[in-house]
Amino acid sequence: MDPERSERSRWIVHGERVVDENRHIRLSVADVELPNGVRFEQYVIRLPRCAMTLVLDEPGERILLIWRHRFILDRWDWEIPGGYVDAGEDGAVAAAREVEEETGWRPRNVKFLLTYQPAVGSADAPQDLYVARGADLVGEPEPDEAELVRWVPIEEAQAMITRGEIVGAATVIGVLHAVAERAASSRRTR
Repeated sequence: MDPERSERSRWIVHGERVVDENRHIRLSVADVELPNGVRFEQYVIRLPRCAMTLVLDEPGERILLIWRHRFILDRWDWEIPGGYVDAGEDGAVAAAREVEEETGWRPRNVKFLLTYQPAVGSADAPQDLYVARGADLVGEPEPDEAELVRWVPIEEAQAMITRGEIVGAATVIGVLHAVAERAASSRRTR
């Protein structure tokens, strides 16, 4: 990377004022200036870290998904389970807790895969993606978490993305990871 080039396109932040803040969000307005001198205000959203979990069945052929309504989009979609990491909580512990709360399944051997930012142009919203292989049914999902819980074949989940039945970034990334992992595994066994 050329350091001069990276600094040439850097925005200048002259200040930031908080509009609203609670434990789930911090909304502020930043006074920013582009490299060409244009100055304007930009809304900034800061969200706490979340832990999302791709739960694969023991043979690695199906993904655990939940069907839920998202009022912001006013639509139903299929998602991998996940939620906020509490202050001081280990991410893998939070990931396992969220899976159990949202699905009634307790995941085995939860492992960190990656961290991503779903909307870097306007939000600081770190999402940690974990992978679990195998799960044990230990109860029912909490009533406000999921309408349905289903083990979905990886190929079907990939088709659900194309059909717009899966729209959340964590789930799209998780499904595509499962597809790539499965393809790599089949190449190794040839």
